[in-house]
Amino acid sequence: METKDLLKKVRKIEIKTRRLSNHIFSGEYHTSFKGRGMTFSEVRQYQYGDDIRAIDWNVTARYNEAHVKVFEEERELTMMLMVDISGSSEFGTKNALKEDIVTEIAATMAFSATQNNDKIGLILFSDQIELYIPPKKGKSHVLRIIRELIEFQPKSNKTDVAQALKFLSSTQKKKAIVFLISDFMAEDYEHTLKIASKKHDIIGIRVYDVREESIPNLGVVPMLDVETGKVELINTGSKQVRLNYEKHYHEKVKYFKETFSKCGAGAVSSRVDESYVTKLLGYFKSR
Repeated sequence: METKDLLKKVRKIEIKTRRLSNHIFSGEYHTSFKGRGMTFSEVRQYQYGDDIRAIDWNVTARYNEAHVKVFEEERELTMMLMVDISGSSEFGTKNALKEDIVTEIAATMAFSATQNNDKIGLILFSDQIELYIPPKKGKSHVLRIIRELIEFQPKSNKTDVAQALKFLSSTQKKKAIVFLISDFMAEDYEHTLKIASKKHDIIGIRVYDVREESIPNLGVVPMLDVETGKVELINTGSKQVRLNYEKHYHEKVKYFKETFSKCGAGAVSSRVDESYVTKLLGYFKSR
């Protein structure tokens, strides 16, 4: 993509998603995630009415006078956007490709975090870590994230959610709000999600297309697996073939929902032709 076209696309996404974050999401984001932790502020002399459980006995013994620890609500948070950019993200049959909706969701969340003066980081992954941008504040930083989401070309077309979660745990030592955006056509990530969700507030956002749920009867047709690059002739006229496909798809969706629920993480599903705004607002309000 030429620089001029890229800048136009970035600007278009900025205008749309900034409006959403300013008028809709920033308040819900603030309500849902702010004040989740308390950080140590100072030690001061005990005053009448202070909770005796807050007494710092070491300082009290040193000065021979009661002192208490003062905590304040944690204001500045870190948001990590983890985005699946494997081959399946290029699929789409209605309105937009999955990768277009994923970019909009990520940009909206990033601008919402910026409204609250939070840091935003980015992890682009396939079956490997394709790009890591450490958390930072500011509009120019968010615009860089959007540019990468639009134009970055992955080395691999495959997906490994577990690998991405391992990387998150190894690099992000401080608690973060993590939006993990993928179609979640993957498996075997329960263990790593369980570990990561003990430290971080993780929300899985599943973006999918209606045509992925089932395949129509079209006779024998060539089908490309975008993650492996293989083309196979599939007899869609066979009822058993169609049923096997649907079973495989719904098993993956069930695994996503049950795994995130079991690990205490949030889960949202949004079809490309649905309003992701409605889905996300519904989730924020339910927290």
